[in-house]
Parts: sequence; C-alpha cells; structure tokens
Amino acid sequence: MTELRTLRNYIDGEFRDAADGRTTDVVDPVTGEAYATAPLSGAADVDAAMAAAAAAFPAWRDATPSERQKALLKVADAIEARADELVAVESRNTGKPIGLTASEEIPPMVDQIRFFAGAARMLEGRSAGEYMEGMTSIVRREPVGVCAQVAPWNYPMMMAVWKFAPAIAAGNTVVLKPSDTTPASTVLLAEILGGILPKGVFNVVCGDRDTGRAMVEHPVPAMASITGSVRAGIEVAGSAAKDVKRVHLELGGKAPVVVFEDTDIAKAVEDIAVAGFFNAGQDCTAATRVLVHESIHEEFTAALAKAAADTKTGLPDDEDVLYGPLNNANQLAQVSGFIERLPAHAKVETGGHRVGERGYFYAPTVVSGLRQDDEIIQREVFGPVITVQSFTDEEQAVTWANGVDYALASSVWTKDHARAMRMSKRLDFGCVWINTHIPLVAEMPHGGFKQSGYGKDLSGYGFEDYTRIKHVMTSLDG
Repeated sequence: MTELRTLRNYIDGEFRDAADGRTTDVVDPVTGEAYATAPLSGAADVDAAMAAAAAAFPAWRDATPSERQKALLKVADAIEARADELVAVESRNTGKPIGLTASEEIPPMVDQIRFFAGAARMLEGRSAGEYMEGMTSIVRREPVGVCAQVAPWNYPMMMAVWKFAPAIAAGNTVVLKPSDTTPASTVLLAEILGGILPKGVFNVVCGDRDTGRAMVEHPVPAMASITGSVRAGIEVAGSAAKDVKRVHLELGGKAPVVVFEDTDIAKAVEDIAVAGFFNAGQDCTAATRVLVHESIHEEFTAALAKAAADTKTGLPDDEDVLYGPLNNANQLAQVSGFIERLPAHAKVETGGHRVGERGYFYAPTVVSGLRQDDEIIQREVFGPVITVQSFTDEEQAVTWANGVDYALASSVWTKDHARAMRMSKRLDFGCVWINTHIPLVAEMPHGGFKQSGYGKDLSGYGFEDYTRIKHVMTSLDG
C-alpha cells in the first residue's frame, strides 16, 4: 500500500497539523483512491489563523503600494519558476490534463498576479476639493482588514489567485480555505508565498464545510469571499449578516449560448464544444445551454453531437484528451442523476454515461428536445453536458436565455452587428461574449447577477472590492 502524502495548514509563517490532530483523506479523482491526508481544521485552527492575520494586518496595511507590488511580482516569478511542480500537484489534485493545465492555467495565474501588483499602485480617487466654505474634503481608499476566503474545487490554483491577489495587493491579510477535495495545490502555493510575504499575511486552513462556516462566523474578518454553490453563498451571506461583514460571492452559472441562423455553424460548434466540455464542464461560465434558431436546429445539433462524440476524456498524461474526470464521487452522482431523470421528451444525442469503472470520468454529452421548465435547463449540472433548445425568434431567445435563476455569463453567435448589440443589452448576465465563449482577461471584470452572486473578480473593480472608502474633511482655519 502506498503511503499517503501529508498536507498541513499554513498559519503565521509555519506549517501545522490541526490542533486536535484530525485529518481527512484526499482522493485522486482519476483512481477514486486516497493519495493524501489533510487537516480537518476546527475552531482552534481558525482562531490561530485569524489571530495571525490580524497581527500582520497593521504592518501590511501600512506598507507602501510599491512594497506590496514588489512582493506580488516576486510571487508571480516564483510561481512561473515552479510551474512544473504546481502543474503536477494540480493534476493529481483534480485529474486535469497536464498539458492543458500548464498552458491554460499557469500563464493566466501569473498574469493576474502581475496585474494586481500593478493595481496596488494605481488606486486613484477624486481630487481634494472644497464643497463647504472653509473646509477641504479628500477621499481615502483603504484595505478592509482580514479577509476570510473560501475557494472551490474546479480551479483550485487559479481561484486561490483570484482570492488572494487583489486582497493582498490592496493591503489586506488573508485566511484562505481550499476545498476539502482539492487542498494540495493551495498548500504548495502557501509554501511559495510564505517565502516572500511577511508571516501572517497569507494563511491556509484546510477543512470541510464546518471549517469554512467557522471562518465566516469568526469575529475577526471584515470580509468573507467565496466562490462556490448558490447554497453555500446563501449560507455565507446569512452568516455574515449577523455581524455585518462585507460579502463577495461568485456562485453558480447556467450560461445561455444563443445561436442565430446566420452563424458560421462549423466554427460555432467547434468553439462551443470546447467551451462546454473544457475542465469536464466544471466551470461556472461553461457553454452549457445552447439556444439555436429553428431553421438550423437540426443541422447544428447533429454537428454538435459529432463534435462531442469526437471529444476525448482520459488520463492526465494523455495529450489528446480535452478533460479529465469529474472532481469527486458526489459530483459524478449529481451529473449522472440529471441524465437519469431526463423527461421522456428529451433525447440524448451522444454520451450520457460514465466512462470506465475506475475514477470519476463521464462522457461528453449532448441532450436535445428539451423544454424551458425542465430540470436540466433550470439547474446547474456542472459536468460535461450541453443541452440544446430550438427558438423561433429573437424575443423568445431572450426570454428563454434570461429565464433561469443564474446570471453569470452568456454568449451570442451572429454576423448581424445590430442584433448582437441588442442581445448584449437585453441579456441579463454579468458577461456577454459575441461569437466566442469563455475567454477571460485580468483587466476585465468577472461576476454575475441574481443567484450567481455579487462582487467582481479580476479587473480594477475586483481590486476595489477589497477596499473601503473614507471621507476626510479638514478645516482651513487651522
């Protein structure tokens, strides 16, 4: 029997076991077998991490923007230098293809950290002015304090960056909890950051939902930030309301992909298949819900089904695979359940089944014949499943696209510029892509409306979310 790797919390500049010694197994989704143990942190561990972050905050808050920038640029360089190690750990962590993880995650992560390093020196406000006779007013933008952050399991490394980079750049200190199913890469990031940042600025506490709940309920943090399910977001918002913490929520998605009759079908199918199946569809912005004009519905659906059938899932070291396994046994059961509960009028064009007997692999799946009120249309599957509906006109397309509780991302596919502009205005989503789906850049905001949450990741808007505004008025009479 292979000895399990031991992961540890990172608190106040040192690695520690849980105070009470409890651990939980970390399972490799490729095999379904445990490969590591991680602390199952309790109240004492959360207390220690919060105390460390609180103690480190005054000095980090008072560090100059250039000092914080310099530290984050060193972090970016260190991540780049240790890219192979991070990719290997993340691949074991999640089952993701090694090549795609190296090409699609490390470069954006490094770029995003460098962006926020620059943002640290670009906090600008309104100029000082006299709005009352004999008085001058200025506006200060300050860090909020200690931030309790909870990252998800679909992009453990990258979502950790989305959490800590803007918070630390703005002068906050952080206590970050990775998902209990994917803590390994976050623990490695703690080692990297720990060699650069002052102790207590960045802390990692491993654990389960109860650990995250204890972090959000703790009296020290001024802000709670979570990327996760709608259920988790509602719980965090309710808990944070008890002592009026700031809350930053990036929750679920159910992205509509509206395809009009003048679309280049071949190109749209190719791009939508990748955007729907990448990372096994475990992406809040994934192209999951295709609405296609009735005049091209049959042709488009057949082409998408073929593209899905040609898409390969498999082992991390296979260079031909687009995606690996689902993250965990519960997620496999959830995705399978959606297909098993399909109504009689639905048709599985391809896929719809588990792949192999070992691990949590699921076939790329396309389902057609669906109605707007079907469960698989209304709820987030978070798996390699794309649904197809047929619409008659622009009005119906807008109504159906907006007719879900989620409002994170969407896309429109058409050669008609005026129609694209109309749709981008009417679609009730935080992002609207036109003739593409899923690209993100550090300079542009990411975040949704409705049950997809509030607050922005990335961009200057995401940076400002980790600051507070103070009015200072001074008398000119001395």
